[in-house]
Amino acid sequence: MTVGSENDIQSLKKIGKIVAMTINEMKRQTRAGMTTQELDEIGGRLLTRHGAVSAPKAVYNFPGSTCISVNHEAAHGIPGDRILQPGDLINIDVSAELEGYYADAGHSFLIPPYHPALLRLCEHTHQTMMKVISSLKHGVKLNEIGRIIESEAAKGGYSVIKNLCSHGIGKSLHEAPSEILPFYNKHDKRTLKAGQVITIEPFLSTGADYAAQQPDGWTLCLPGGGFAAQYEHTIIITNDRPIILTLA
Repeated sequence: MTVGSENDIQSLKKIGKIVAMTINEMKRQTRAGMTTQELDEIGGRLLTRHGAVSAPKAVYNFPGSTCISVNHEAAHGIPGDRILQPGDLINIDVSAELEGYYADAGHSFLIPPYHPALLRLCEHTHQTMMKVISSLKHGVKLNEIGRIIESEAAKGGYSVIKNLCSHGIGKSLHEAPSEILPFYNKHDKRTLKAGQVITIEPFLSTGADYAAQQPDGWTLCLPGGGFAAQYEHTIIITNDRPIILTLA
């Protein structure tokens, strides 16, 4: 969507804050020994308390309120009876709707004890996301997003998961501009416009450059093992620095 009023901005900030608060609370309550279903229920209750609706559940009939991916899972992990273990790499991805407006965010983190290599993966992926965001404004080519992600991944010695993309958002969960690729595509001539609402969500991995869908129809895993981290914010493009909506 392209914001057209102050009400649009404030409504997007409202749902963005709820999404961020949900991720923060889920992260705070994550413990070894709990199941991913128990963790998901914490997020679902918080969304309901604020009047928000889980977007993947409402839009795609996803079997959970949030996506929780563990270790070799890159994205769209289904909450269930999996028991979280010390040292696990967790990704929580929350997208939700309130009063017709959508926001989407993700966060990767470790259950102690922290493995230094995985901690570095998380830190580098977060830094990559923030470098992309700080580089965007009206008139910048859309493919600059992929160029920066690809470049920063290489600097860290990581691979980019190429089949997981950023996307437009706002009045629906996925909308134009679609398929904002995480690698440079010289043929993409689109440019960013002030008021556009998009996600920025790099997925960096220690190995594979794609994620394969599992038989459950949802979970995307790295073939041959390896680990992936993802960070995601929903932002509004402006004539200067973007507005980050998914902040608690």
